[in-house]
Amino acid sequence: MRQLPETDRDAIRLAQDPNFPRWLEQITATGGCSHPVHLSGSTTTLDGTTGEILHHYDTRTEPGERLLVRCRNRRATICPACSRLHAGDTFHLVRAGLLGGKNVPETVRHRPRLFVTLTAPSFGPVHRAGDVCRPRRDGGTCKHGRPLRCGAVHASDAPVIGQPLCPDCYDYTAHVLWHAHASKLWDRFAIDVRRRLATSAGLVQAHLAEHARLSFPRVAEYQKRAAVHVHAVVRLDGPAGPDDEPPAWGTTELLIKAVRASARRVLVRTPYSLAVGELALRWGAQVDARPLRMNGDGTDDDAVAAYVAKYVTKGASETGAGTDHPVTDQVDIESAPVSEHVRTLMRTCWRLGSLPEYAPLRLRDWTHTLGYRGHILTKSRAYSTTYAALRAERAHHMGHAVMPTAITDRQWRYVGSGHSPGAALIATGVAEDLANNREWSREAASDRGWT
Repeated sequence: MRQLPETDRDAIRLAQDPNFPRWLEQITATGGCSHPVHLSGSTTTLDGTTGEILHHYDTRTEPGERLLVRCRNRRATICPACSRLHAGDTFHLVRAGLLGGKNVPETVRHRPRLFVTLTAPSFGPVHRAGDVCRPRRDGGTCKHGRPLRCGAVHASDAPVIGQPLCPDCYDYTAHVLWHAHASKLWDRFAIDVRRRLATSAGLVQAHLAEHARLSFPRVAEYQKRAAVHVHAVVRLDGPAGPDDEPPAWGTTELLIKAVRASARRVLVRTPYSLAVGELALRWGAQVDARPLRMNGDGTDDDAVAAYVAKYVTKGASETGAGTDHPVTDQVDIESAPVSEHVRTLMRTCWRLGSLPEYAPLRLRDWTHTLGYRGHILTKSRAYSTTYAALRAERAHHMGHAVMPTAITDRQWRYVGSGHSPGAALIATGVAEDLANNREWSREAASDRGWT
């Protein structure tokens, strides 16, 4: 008789365990997390006034004497269940800053608001979708004898899109160093926008904070050519943030002019290197500053929030730009399931990481992201709510909130992570069921006109 696969045998073993119902409750509580963290310990909650024990929990009563908690990984390629939760939180975080809610006043929807896209500069000609890649006349050749246009019409999903026309001409060093300084370039950009707003209003630059505040979330996205570009929702508030109206001079048109001028002007210089020299890094020529107009029902703002949330959960491997896990040596680079273009970027990152002048950039630690060291999503302090507040709100809704006067003593230690093969199979089923239930609930609410 043919033996069952190991995964099936393990799943049957778990299902036959007397503690299976409680274990399944834990899996369901994590949303079917793919890589849950295993904790051992206890929590005791006391009344801060009387000292009475309000609640006590100990993992000694749990299956395996451990509690499973979410890994909270944002990447859909690592944990689909936690990435869906993170995408939902990101959607509400961005939406609250556009339409109000989550302790943000609804008046923000009438403020000057832009959807800004900043791109990386060109590091060399690449294959592009549509007729753009087909020369209308002789496009000439590079110094290596390769044509500067390929002559083909590529579909938008063609694997060749974003690959260099001439790898020998492509400036891989500048590409990697631009990634390593992209976050600093954004910081310089935000500072310069504030300075230009102050100058346009006739204010001393240092006094802008007394009149207006620039609020934003921004998300980084890898393009087909494996270069990061940035999407941001930029909003102009009064000095107190979302609770304060901007000054009369703070118009959408003024904000657009400041954003475009700053994108053209700011630069960051790399540390000088004998091997590379000093590079002046700027934003690309393609800058989009699109005003967000209130359309009554907020559907456009919902679309922007959903757009940002979608890119937050994408892993590097999903976009074809790098890998989701750090590389430890050159063997990892050569065996990575990436295009030759991305592999060359990873090799360049590793090579530059050996130069002492670039040591502060920690390029080898960020080889898997092609040198990009920033968070995928960042926001200004006063834009809207926070991930921590959204998690606390969810805990309160699920009945996990703690009384304000209570004192909690926690003693926890890490004892492992992940699933056995059978547990992983069951967790995947739980995650899919929960996702389907949410989708059916949304469809039912939409049919009833509730959304």
